[in-house]
Amino acid sequence: MSGESGMGTFGRRLLLAVDAKGYGGVDVVTQREWQEAIRRLLEEAAGAAGLDWEQWATQVGGDSVFAVLPQGASEPCLVDPFTRHLEAGLRTFNRNRRDEARLRLRAAVHFGTASPAANGFEGRAPVEIGRLLDSRVLKAALAAAPDAPLALAVSATVFNDVIGEAYTTIRPQEFREVRIAEKEYAGRAWIRVPGYDVNALDLGDTDPGAQGGAGGAAAADVRPSGAPTAPGDTVVQVINGTVHAQGAVFGISK
Repeated sequence: MSGESGMGTFGRRLLLAVDAKGYGGVDVVTQREWQEAIRRLLEEAAGAAGLDWEQWATQVGGDSVFAVLPQGASEPCLVDPFTRHLEAGLRTFNRNRRDEARLRLRAAVHFGTASPAANGFEGRAPVEIGRLLDSRVLKAALAAAPDAPLALAVSATVFNDVIGEAYTTIRPQEFREVRIAEKEYAGRAWIRVPGYDVNALDLGDTDPGAQGGAGGAAAADVRPSGAPTAPGDTVVQVINGTVHAQGAVFGISK
């Protein structure tokens, strides 16, 4: 069982979310294969990157996984060797599979406030990473790169503190800054599609200087992800799927 106990009432944590493209359009056998492969590939990538999978608090929802990593987990390891091993594992899994049965994932990495509560994790980070994962622009990136098994979005916090400061072997130029405007969330993210020049992909209207967007507030109004909760803020708890955690249930909205 994944998870941990004894955490404080406030904390900033490293989060990962992944989701499979086209899950609802494949047959039951393929769905079962994908479910088994997603969990196995994540666990194998975590081990190869030196991240203790057993300490991850994970929510598995069929074609998706949401994870809160333990305090002190290495951000560079999650961004760099973990995603490289995940991509390699996906390519191996997809080898000799027909096109419609290939497993292709969207992934998002964020670092922000996520604290255990009576009925799940509360804070901005679980909601924000869900918006990154389900954003139109990340979906467009994967669709625009038909041979890519993975498209990754990282938050501004992760990009600036980890990639921009050269803590990874992945160069900042391999990412493309985009605007995210989804529901009540608006902000910036950086997208990478391994094997592709992401700046050459047609992602639609992703000008980072643009304002607003369908279903979102003006990007200039976004509050920094690391900022403390202000009086009167609404704390959102979203619960979805089967949870593997010790005494905690948490999730992201799809």
